[in-house]
Amino acid sequence: MDLSRFAFPLLRHLDPESAHALTVWGLDHGFGPVQNGSDDAILRCRYWGLDFPNPVGIAAGFDKNGEVFDALLRAGFGFTEVGTVTPRPQAGNPRPRMFRLPGDAALINRMGFNNQGLDRVAARLSNRHGGIVGANIGRNKDAADAERDYASAAGRLAPLVEYLVINVSSPNTPGLRALQDKEALGSLIRRVRAAIRDSVVRPPALLVKIAPDLTAEDEAGIAALAEETTLQGLIVSNTTVARPGSLTSPHRDQAGGLSGAPLFAPSTEQLARMYKATGGRIPLVGVGGIASGKDAYAKIRAGASLVQLYTGLALQGPPLLAAIKQELARLLRADGFGSVAEAVGADHA
Repeated sequence: MDLSRFAFPLLRHLDPESAHALTVWGLDHGFGPVQNGSDDAILRCRYWGLDFPNPVGIAAGFDKNGEVFDALLRAGFGFTEVGTVTPRPQAGNPRPRMFRLPGDAALINRMGFNNQGLDRVAARLSNRHGGIVGANIGRNKDAADAERDYASAAGRLAPLVEYLVINVSSPNTPGLRALQDKEALGSLIRRVRAAIRDSVVRPPALLVKIAPDLTAEDEAGIAALAEETTLQGLIVSNTTVARPGSLTSPHRDQAGGLSGAPLFAPSTEQLARMYKATGGRIPLVGVGGIASGKDAYAKIRAGASLVQLYTGLALQGPPLLAAIKQELARLLRADGFGSVAEAVGADHA
């Protein structure tokens, strides 16, 4: 029973975190949308040996505890990503910690990796019903050994998902972004890979999620490291700590990561740089400010093989997914492409 269209206008009267919790509850209890029929064949794509029905996924942060991945896939997402998951349960930062900026089509959050911990998320993932699901992993705020936290989460979740994401780019855990330093990140990737090898015969794809606020030197280092460590992909990008002067909403100065429309241009520019830096040799996942099929297409042309939504969906509601897929298929055909893969990086041709 799809009550989402009726409930969405009411959810906007709640604070954003309560609205999100109620949305997850509704999806978990069967009140979400269900896609009828198959996606347009032009949207099919294949990466990491996986067949995606379409390239549009939902970003980490929506289904932190792995409660509704099946419901999201039924709604028509091509893939979904649970987490960020930490080894031990974590309450996160004090509330309020999520803020709507409606005049800017944006959100600011400082959630702080709030989640129920590895045991509960792994238990839910062990009862999956197909589809492509990834897991986004992080460290506990008080971790004495960050690498051990990531390795623990990776080893536990590797047999249960199609891909794993090392999240070193959230601005809401002190010191986390320092792990994007080339030497620190290289050491972390190697330790995570070792944990995966010890836990599963056929390892999932391994990706790293990066921040949009990196220096040119940081970006070059990560691109080189992706090749050196044979990463399977990068997610570009997480939320930003920057505050554009164009912001008008009262909450614009709240601490945390900014997402939504103001992030679209800088994240897409970074995506293009990372595509060039990696030579198009690994799939990139484009995230940041996608609110239409045109936006998704721009990410793909800039170098994204896949894209992810979150803020646009939170602000516009459930119809956005179908609208994006329909417009994306139309734009691909209008430019003479026969598939998503043909359009990836087209702006650099």
